[in-house]
Amino acid sequence: MKKQGLTKKFWLALVIFSLMGQVAWVVENMYFNVFIYKMFHASAADISRMVGLSSVAATVTTILMGAFTDYVGKRKVFICGGYLAWGVSILSFAFLRMDLLTPLAGSAVQAAALGVTLVIILDCVMTFLGSWANDACFNAWMTDWGDETNRGRIEGINSMMPLVGILVVFGGFSAFNLEEAASWTIIYTVVGGVVMLMGILGIFLIDEKPGLREEKARTGYFQTLSYSFRPSVIKANSLLYAVIGAFAIFGISIQVFMPYLILYYEKALGMTNYVFIMAPAIILAAVITALYGRTFDLLGFKSSVVPTVIFLSVGYILLYVGTQMGIVFVGSLFMMTGYLTGMAIFGAMIRTRIPAGKSGQFQGMRIIGQVLIPGIIGPAIGAAVLKNAELIRNSDGTTSFLPNRNIFLAALVVALVLFFVLWILFLVMRRAHYCLLSQEGEQLMEEWGRQGQKPKG
Repeated sequence: MKKQGLTKKFWLALVIFSLMGQVAWVVENMYFNVFIYKMFHASAADISRMVGLSSVAATVTTILMGAFTDYVGKRKVFICGGYLAWGVSILSFAFLRMDLLTPLAGSAVQAAALGVTLVIILDCVMTFLGSWANDACFNAWMTDWGDETNRGRIEGINSMMPLVGILVVFGGFSAFNLEEAASWTIIYTVVGGVVMLMGILGIFLIDEKPGLREEKARTGYFQTLSYSFRPSVIKANSLLYAVIGAFAIFGISIQVFMPYLILYYEKALGMTNYVFIMAPAIILAAVITALYGRTFDLLGFKSSVVPTVIFLSVGYILLYVGTQMGIVFVGSLFMMTGYLTGMAIFGAMIRTRIPAGKSGQFQGMRIIGQVLIPGIIGPAIGAAVLKNAELIRNSDGTTSFLPNRNIFLAALVVALVLFFVLWILFLVMRRAHYCLLSQEGEQLMEEWGRQGQKPKG
């Protein structure tokens, strides 16, 4: 297959939209948990409920909007408009403060309960807008422009952005005292404003894939919406759905600990300087991920996905057995490397198996595996593990739970289940004569054969 040339403007749009989208998601996925914990003393069950409801909102939105962008044959207007609205919703969190809620609720305890409820509701609204802009439309746009020759590179850059986003957020948040409401007001104002700016920049940076409208306008919306749920489509694309199922198990493992990760570093380990531990690990993991995406282009799914789960599992083991700074750093590096490289490889495989011209219609199915199932099951497992966690008393008379290392043991158990599922998946792929290598990988193997070389492994 001839390599498809992508412009510098495409790569620039990919980097900055993916990065800023992930910055916003990091604020939601990692720091909303800190926000609701520090400002309103949320329990592990509250955090699990927030993540679960947000996952439902993300999934429903992506299914509806992904199909709609396919139906109308446009991505750009929804990406730009979605980022603008997304930024406004982030700004609105600046008004969720105890000093504003206490007069309404009557007491600090009641204000905290009201704050938890409002954060969960507004989180669902923000997720609706963010999933519209990023999960449905931006991801469909990436799929439109990718092919077998560049999918791994695109996905490698896209999948390193969650950790780059974490680095940006960690670095930015380190200047603030997160125990103070004023700090959160500034954070939400800045992040919301930057996301709105992205919507404006998209007008100049994002190009529609040529011919998209002509391909999409031939079918009705509801026919487009239901396409990826049809039994005949599932049967015809069974490998795609199987990979999405394995991706869901991968995501469950991540979501067992991720909502509680920062709280574990700060509260359980007493690492108030966790940013300085995490930042080098994040940088190294992001670089590895950017390079690792190329292995999918060369070697295909099987040879590139197994090491990612091994990295992840090693990280879990180290984080479970060690509390010293050095062990926590190395464990975090392995965990983050496995997390991001896994996201890159699963993402590339899913995009590769999506039928041509159907990228928007399958974003909802992708998000079911990536967000809905992990977002409901993972945090629920984490909350169950932390059900009897140690409690600490706050100065206003409320109590807060103390996360413990058992979240990593539970995540490891799920990772072991994933190894078994992948083994079955590879067995089925071989029996069905699916090609486990990419076209470029096959060419490389042929070249090795002509040179009389035997590839290692």
